[in-house]
Amino acid sequence: MRPSQILRGGGGEKKPGSYLGPWGAFGSPAQKGIVHYGMAPNRLAPLAGTAQAAVFNTFRRTRGQILYWAVPLIVGYQIMEWAIERNEYLNSKQGRAEYADSE
Repeated sequence: MRPSQILRGGGGEKKPGSYLGPWGAFGSPAQKGIVHYGMAPNRLAPLAGTAQAAVFNTFRRTRGQILYWAVPLIVGYQIMEWAIERNEYLNSKQGRAEYADSE
C-alpha cells in the first residue's frame, strides 16, 4: 500500500475570479456531494393565513379557559365595587354620624 500524497497549499494554479492572489487556491480537491437547497423569494409567504389563524385560535383558547379567569375577575370586581361604596359611605356625613363613637 502506498502512502497518500502530500498536498501543499499556496502557489497553485490561478483560478478565474480569484482576487486574493495565491491565497485563493489552496490546492485542495474540489468538494463533491454537497447539496445546496434554496427557495425563490417570490414563492415565500411567511405570513400567509396568520390573521385568520390568530382569530380562530384566540377564540378556541379563550372558550377553553374562560371559567378559569372570568369567575375570579367577576368576584374581584364585585369586591372592589363593594369596597368603594363602603369607603364612600364611611366618609360621608351619615357614615361619620353612625360610626363616630366606635373609633
